[in-house]
Amino acid sequence: MPKATVENLVPPDQPLEAPALDDQQLCFSYEIARGEMGVLSFEPYKSLILPYWAFRTVPIAQKSASALWAIFESYVERGDLVGADMTRKFIQMGMTRAKRYANHKGGRKYGTDGKQLGKWTDEDVDGKRKEKEEASEIFKGHWRSCLASEKYVRLKEEWSKAKKEYLKSHKD
Repeated sequence: MPKATVENLVPPDQPLEAPALDDQQLCFSYEIARGEMGVLSFEPYKSLILPYWAFRTVPIAQKSASALWAIFESYVERGDLVGADMTRKFIQMGMTRAKRYANHKGGRKYGTDGKQLGKWTDEDVDGKRKEKEEASEIFKGHWRSCLASEKYVRLKEEWSKAKKEYLKSHKD
């Protein structure tokens, strides 16, 4: 996949596929989990949404967060909790990954020995640390909007109830 640029980070022309709407097994195999857990492993949503996620520079983060927000809203409107929640996770991951780069030079929190690496100690001469902090804040605003979406909260509650019923009726 080519590097994300401001030019290629635009919301999709057509709504992304919503496979969980047609496949109950896929829909209810999804785990909301904590934070971003599962965001890079739950297919096919990972592959659908990942191309719109980037945070390298502030302009790229702005475009990415806006594209992801449009995708989130589209999934919510269509009643696809899985797509909406996966998109929320990508938005949250934009916030946390950018913040990690702001806090740790090179974005690495742990060394090869598993020990936590130190935070930045030298001055931010080239402004990279500040840029990553700004990118994190851009995603943070969109992440908060996701959590504040009444339609999303309602969809999440409905999906949780439906999943319980589905699992109850599919016990072996």
